Amino acid sequence: MSSSPLPRLTEALADRYRIESELGQGGMATVYLAQDVKHNRRVAIKVLRPELAAVIGAERFLSEITTTANLQHPHILPLFDSGEADGFLFYVMPYVEGETVRDRISREKQLPVDDAVRITTEVAAALDYAHRHGVIHRDIKPENILLHDGSALVADFGIALAVSSAGTRMTETGMSLGTPHYMSPEQAMGEREITARSDVYALGCVLYEMLTGDPPFTGSTAQAIVARVVTENPRPMVPQRSTIPLHIEAAVLTSLQKLPADRFKTAAEFAEALADRQYTSSATVAMPATAKPRGSLATVGPWVLAAVALAAGLGIGAKVLARPTPVPSLRLSVPVPAESPPIALRLSPDGRTLAYIIGQGDRLAIYTRPLDGLQARRIEGTDDAFSISFSPDGQTIAFIGANGGARKIPVGGGASIAIPLESGAGLTGIEFVGPDQFIVAAQGDLATLAPNGALTQFAVPDSFTGNTSWALDQVLPDGWVLARYWRSPPNGPVVAVDPATGRRVTVLDATVSWAGYADGMLVWVLPDGTLFGAPWDLSDKKPVGPGVPLGGTTLSVLGFVPPVTVAPGGLAYVPTQSRAVARVSRSGQSTVLLGTDRAYHNPRVSPDGRRISLDFTDQERDVWLFDIADSILTRFGFDSTAHDAEWWPDGSGLIFAVVRHGIIGEYGRKFDKGGRADSVFMGPEQLSIHSITRDQRTGIGVVIEGSAFDIVSVPLDGAGSLDTLLGTRYSEGWPALSPDEGWLAYQSDESGRMEVYLRAWPGLGSKVQVSPNGGTEPTWSRDGKELFYRAGGGAEPKLVSAAIVGGRVQSRTELFSVGRYEFSTPHRNYDVFPDGKSFVFVRQGTPGQQAEVVYLQNLKGLMAGR
Repeated sequence: MSSSPLPRLTEALADRYRIESELGQGGMATVYLAQDVKHNRRVAIKVLRPELAAVIGAERFLSEITTTANLQHPHILPLFDSGEADGFLFYVMPYVEGETVRDRISREKQLPVDDAVRITTEVAAALDYAHRHGVIHRDIKPENILLHDGSALVADFGIALAVSSAGTRMTETGMSLGTPHYMSPEQAMGEREITARSDVYALGCVLYEMLTGDPPFTGSTAQAIVARVVTENPRPMVPQRSTIPLHIEAAVLTSLQKLPADRFKTAAEFAEALADRQYTSSATVAMPATAKPRGSLATVGPWVLAAVALAAGLGIGAKVLARPTPVPSLRLSVPVPAESPPIALRLSPDGRTLAYIIGQGDRLAIYTRPLDGLQARRIEGTDDAFSISFSPDGQTIAFIGANGGARKIPVGGGASIAIPLESGAGLTGIEFVGPDQFIVAAQGDLATLAPNGALTQFAVPDSFTGNTSWALDQVLPDGWVLARYWRSPPNGPVVAVDPATGRRVTVLDATVSWAGYADGMLVWVLPDGTLFGAPWDLSDKKPVGPGVPLGGTTLSVLGFVPPVTVAPGGLAYVPTQSRAVARVSRSGQSTVLLGTDRAYHNPRVSPDGRRISLDFTDQERDVWLFDIADSILTRFGFDSTAHDAEWWPDGSGLIFAVVRHGIIGEYGRKFDKGGRADSVFMGPEQLSIHSITRDQRTGIGVVIEGSAFDIVSVPLDGAGSLDTLLGTRYSEGWPALSPDEGWLAYQSDESGRMEVYLRAWPGLGSKVQVSPNGGTEPTWSRDGKELFYRAGGGAEPKLVSAAIVGGRVQSRTELFSVGRYEFSTPHRNYDVFPDGKSFVFVRQGTPGQQAEVVYLQNLKGLMAGR
């Protein structure tokens, strides 16, 4: 296992610098106080985080930082030195005794107007100088503005240029350059071309905060802040503090305009406006919302539209009805006859029919419902489907089953037909492009599928860029494909690909869970489920306007594509509902342990039953510990990508997954050891560990191979390599080792649907099928006498207890419905307490609550009203 990097760094720099102490850690680097041996002066050494250094590379870093070294300005913190030593990338700056603007805001809350304007003017002078030399800072914030004898010094130019030059590889680290409170809208949207006006925006945010005490936009999460940055106008400043001069407010609001073209062209112009008492602005600020008239078009129901249509059919009011009727913007709820929400949605090509996948009994199936009808109809012959694609004429549906095979079936009913496919090519996505021609995602590739089953790849993974697999979202009207490549599996940037030539155009350089196009609009979903839309030029594959939140949040289950679909006329999605961590008795009685609405994931009960580990995203994803008796939640991972934690069997600590350079690996920390977590295993595979042997020497985990899962053993002592335990063309995952280490339970789709199996450990001989009619997410009772699993893939799945004796199933007992409790992949999303009398689940909504689909009609109109 790795140890603290400080001794190795100290040794590597010993001939030039004597490191004295660590000053702090930031998102990009760790800062050390050191003594410059040659010049006998105190300096600050910034050492890039290893994952960031690996993405940038020493050659690029040293080349780009040379430009920064030539920036000589009285308000720019100079660069003394830079280099690479024993794998560390570092740069050296003067050690400034003083404070940052953040320190002063924290102490004084609001700065005197004259001081705030002076600081801003000095920073603007530094930025204007840097901009004229071709350097954009990209991360102006109070923490990066030092105050030395009252004078402002802008820090961290040393990292900005090098990081920005890394381009799309930057987000492979799980980090981003920029801080949500101070990001310009274009930077928050992930645009690749960032100009000087983005720094002007950030400086305006800093001045706004120095004067009012808060940034222009705040929120409980990074996503909430970004949503406000791109959609809302800042509150006026003078009502918050009457002593702010009107021309100062006007200058700040100009700097905060959404469109770069509407801001000051240069930082110098911003400074000039601050000094000009006659300066005025037409900038928009947030005003109280005005209620819509009760009879407004936005409140017109579909029954009114139906009446208009009936009148037209009877020839009434021909002159009036001959004029085009504006399509109203509507937001409708479509009830679904199930408690569990649909796992997939699709609107027909004409936008008139909604298809979705739910279950009745123990099997998933596809249902269709006309948007102007009231009844949904099950399409027989679509058992265990998990995807939907309409043919261009809307008369046929193609779908993928549990084992990666594809079939097609008439929408009106009839026999399903297997779609020919090369042997061994399991599919994760399929889209019609013609009557018998398809685009597919197969084994991580994008390919065309001919009528005879032949595959022709046109986009393959590229490990150099961190792209380990492709995900297929939509075939565009011009034949191009809208897809994502895995940067933070299974999410990543949106790319348009031409199947004929292989040409690619990056559409959104951001971490996205799904994207679609219709009616001149691009729609996408962030990992937290937030829906965005923007006008989009199909021919150029570029947005022609800013992205705007659509006011909805989709159901988001880690590892799965969100259930959302767009087509001419509108968009449909399954909405998220409030989440909670709940303790559930064997009879199904639920008690909320953590009620704050967060995307909780992977709860695990400690061996002594006193604490629960779990992860969620609060500006960054991390592992947390919940003390049940005291109801106290504390951070544990201290890593921006930590997730999927498992307890060491003796309860001494946790092992958890992290993302490094686009790869998922394992780290661990013991409670009796401070500092950063130790690396347990990091290889080229996407790895997560879900069981640990009692001697704590071996982990049993899952790796992603193309589009399938394999079960592996992982050495936890830092030596050796992965050993494949179960690896076929099917998906084997969700491993659970029995407490006596005699049996390995797991989940596989080898039969054509997900089932739970047992094999003897460690020999893994013949298998025993535990679930008779579909099963997922096995876990053992602590005494090893019961194996719990979710039964059936349908709308009302149950938690089942299987009594196991000698590797054989003696009985099965249904305990309670788990329709409202979230599942996950490739591991379970619940745990059992040591006494076997209760469980911990992540609950969404409330038990008995009916599922629904939200339909948005006329996206352009909805966006215009936001």
